[in-house]
Order: sequence, then structure tokens, then C-alpha cells
Amino acid sequence: MPTPSMEDYIEQIYLLIEQKGYARVSDIADSLSVHPSSVTKMVQKLDKDGYLVYEKYRGLILTPKGKKLGKRLVERHELLEQFLRLIGVKEEHIYSDVEGIEHHLSWNSIDRIGDVIQFFEEDEKRQQQLKLIQESSDQN
Repeated sequence: MPTPSMEDYIEQIYLLIEQKGYARVSDIADSLSVHPSSVTKMVQKLDKDGYLVYEKYRGLILTPKGKKLGKRLVERHELLEQFLRLIGVKEEHIYSDVEGIEHHLSWNSIDRIGDVIQFFEEDEKRQQQLKLIQESSDQN
């Protein structure tokens, strides 16, 4: 099982590769606000654990295992953002709230949150009822 820190790296590497077609140590360091030496150490660990292949001075690629996990981590992040928006969390809190909770929920909990989102998305009346509840709560 990857640690929360490993998950952050895999998620960011996956996003960089999706956006740019590659992920360099310097890009990863910039996006995570860490030193390149920290990135190099983590990338070496992720290589050892089979999530990516890293060749010094040549770059890195995600293995099928790393791509699968990276995609799942990005989906988890997006799902939690969607859920927090659905329940009326203010936009300025969403990113930090997701960052604070995403590593502390089981995949079963993430799947159930997806079910809740789907429940509300399937019926406009349910969405309206939820908004009424939120507005009532905001007034109190």
C-alpha cells in the first residue's frame, strides 16, 4: 500500500503526463512545492515499488500499475471535490478540504460517496431539495 506521500507523487506525475505528455523531476518539484532532491528520492522509491520506471537524466514513465493507481487517485480527488460542491461547501475551502481528507478515507467510503453523488445527479428534484436544505442551514 502506498503512503499518502507516495499517492500525492503518483497523482501529480499522472496529471503532469496527462497534461504535458511527460513529467520531469523539476515539474514534479514545482507542482508539489518540494525540493528536486526530495522528488528524486521518492521517484527512486516508486521505481523500486513498481509504480514507475525512472532513468536518471532521461525521465520517467508510469508502469501499468502506476497508471492505474494514478487514474484512480485523480478520480478520487475529483469525486471528493464534486461531493463537497454538492453538499454546499464554499469553493474557497474545497481544495484544502479535499487535500485534508482524501488520504484518510477507505476506497469503500470513496465508492459510497460516488453513490451519493449519483443519487442526487439522477433526479433534479433531489438536487433542489438538497439546495433548499443548504439554504435553510446557511440562514441559521
